[in-house]
Amino acid sequence: MKPSPRSKALQTKATRLAELLPRTRLHPAVLAYAEASPAKEPWAVALSGGADSLALLLLLWAYWPERRARLHALHFDHRLRGRSSTADAKFCRDVCAKLGVKFHHDEWRVAGRAQLGEAGARAARQAFFELELKRFRGRLLWLGHQQDDVAETMFMRLARGSGTAGLAAPRPVQVIASARRRVHLRPLLNLKKAELAAALREAGIIWREDASNAGGAFLRNRMRQEVLPVWVAASGRDSLAGAALSRELLEEDDAALEAWLQELAPLGADGALHLRKLGGKPRAVWRRALHRWLLQQPQGGRNLSRQAFEALLRDVMALKRTRHSLDARSFAVIARDRLTRVETPRKKSR
Repeated sequence: MKPSPRSKALQTKATRLAELLPRTRLHPAVLAYAEASPAKEPWAVALSGGADSLALLLLLWAYWPERRARLHALHFDHRLRGRSSTADAKFCRDVCAKLGVKFHHDEWRVAGRAQLGEAGARAARQAFFELELKRFRGRLLWLGHQQDDVAETMFMRLARGSGTAGLAAPRPVQVIASARRRVHLRPLLNLKKAELAAALREAGIIWREDASNAGGAFLRNRMRQEVLPVWVAASGRDSLAGAALSRELLEEDDAALEAWLQELAPLGADGALHLRKLGGKPRAVWRRALHRWLLQQPQGGRNLSRQAFEALLRDVMALKRTRHSLDARSFAVIARDRLTRVETPRKKSR
């Protein structure tokens, strides 16, 4: 079946976009991962209709024609902008129809969703992605983050005091801890938003603008509008590329610390953190080991305040025989060179 004139027009523009942004512009780690992906493995693209996600979908369609039959676009309507949100969904559906890409769509139906904020919207969107990937047995989700997103994320994480793991986000290849080992791929981290927009315009491709991005309700928007322009202007250099390079270096450091911790193997099969194995190692290694131990505990142990965590870390490093409250039902106990979790005896009902 021959494509319609409108479909042919978009497909021609997609090919032109790929000429303007050749495959070599993709992040090399993502490119290597994609090339190693099994030929019959489905690929999913998070598609909002904005410049970044639209460019990503069109580029994947153009770069890998042999993958088109197994390409899926996932669009989640947060229903926060009335008719504009509905128009976004219609636009994305139309694009996918012209490309012959399978389109998956859902809406956020939770009451009071506007009050749940940025975190609530993100959680709902991620749940939708997880569900749709399971439905067609997908594992790879492509995301349109670019260099501007790297800088914005770095400033946001700095504001809350993140370490290397947090500052290394967003990662080009990110394995999500889930039953299906979902993988997020971000191939556009070598490109700036302005470069993507310029290439789309050059190819004659239109996209949807989210008017809420111009507001100041969300921290990311404030970083984008009020912080980044001033920072870029003040630095007198390519600050976005600099932030992207810092992200790469932080990811390398984070991977090195993780590898070191795995070699030491302080987390025992008995669920204890064996402290002697960490003796003489830098504080950063102790900190990471304690974080890993806490992640193995029931959720109460993961919600320690920063002050409580630092107090526990100090005593763990000193091998001090003591205990710290993890939650209403358990303690972290330091004894015999081990850190273990001990549940509080329940009171017998009379």
